[in-house]
Amino acid sequence: MRDLIKKYEEIIRYLIIGVLTTVVSLLVYYIFIYTIFDPNKAIELQITNIISWIVAVTFAYFANRKYVFMKEKKANINEACSFYLSRVSTLLIDMLLMYLFVTLLHYNDKIIKLFVQVIIIVLNYIFSKFIVFKK
Repeated sequence: MRDLIKKYEEIIRYLIIGVLTTVVSLLVYYIFIYTIFDPNKAIELQITNIISWIVAVTFAYFANRKYVFMKEKKANINEACSFYLSRVSTLLIDMLLMYLFVTLLHYNDKIIKLFVQVIIIVLNYIFSKFIVFKK
């Protein structure tokens, strides 16, 4: 069991940070949906999505850097830009899926948001491992 944990240690750490990042994103999303914005209005849905994304990505950058990919050196602007740009691509996927399933197909926004977040976590790991924090 110990060998298995050691073998997949980075992925386990990433999943923990991914879950925490998702919690941050969902918490911000739900707070805004239940207090300020109306998910039935397409523009308000997307504004809420963007706000939750900004907060979650900022949390994810620092957490991934320190706890997942164990970067010792000081953060630099190129790395941060690369991280945010990779996340922009998954934000666009997130927005497209939310628009498709909530706005066009009228599925429940809370359930779809959870589903979309699973896809985003997987894509974010791939981008972080092979582009942003590559060794």
